[in-house]
Amino acid sequence: MKVVHLFSGGLDSTVALHQLIAEGHELRLLAIDYGQRHRKELDFANSMAKEKAIELKQLSFPSIRELLSGSSQTSDELGVPEGHYTSENMKLTVVPNRNMIMLSIAIGWAVSLKFDAVCYAAHAGDHTIYPDCRPEFAHAVDQLAQICDWHPVKLLRPFIELSKSQIVRKGAELEVPFERTWSCYKGLDKHCGKCGTCVERQEAFEIARIVDPTSYEQP
Repeated sequence: MKVVHLFSGGLDSTVALHQLIAEGHELRLLAIDYGQRHRKELDFANSMAKEKAIELKQLSFPSIRELLSGSSQTSDELGVPEGHYTSENMKLTVVPNRNMIMLSIAIGWAVSLKFDAVCYAAHAGDHTIYPDCRPEFAHAVDQLAQICDWHPVKLLRPFIELSKSQIVRKGAELEVPFERTWSCYKGLDKHCGKCGTCVERQEAFEIARIVDPTSYEQP
């Protein structure tokens, strides 16, 4: 297929990229700056796209952050919560309607290119706090993408039923360079090791029994 992949430079979307390459699809990559707390993931996305010689479009809408307030990723006055994703305070990391906004842009590009599908790497572990990572959300967007234009587009969500540790195992099989992916919400020189996504990342490698090559400030 011809696929637009929503690519953040994070672990999940990078494993998905390697899977799409292994499956032989023709790809375009889309990364979006929506005014998030830091841009480190986008730097990793650009680096990986250049290595794979795949076109990446990076769109910048920093002014949209004022419409998406109330999240630690778009409101500087809110600190980044630390701990496990099961904690109630992790809901502070939810950016209002983020995936719907980004997927809408990706679907529009796919329609323009007359591509077959859009891919995003939401996974099962996200469901507890991120409403736009739930299977029912992904199913609804898939249905909309096939009727929003005369050119129907499918939504690929290969990890929607997988845990983070299963994604790590799949990445290891695909020889993904995990050290060249970024997860941390804080955007420091190293992964902080304490925010929700860092804790989830470390836990996933441990459960998968795969050596974690990530450098953390505080493992």
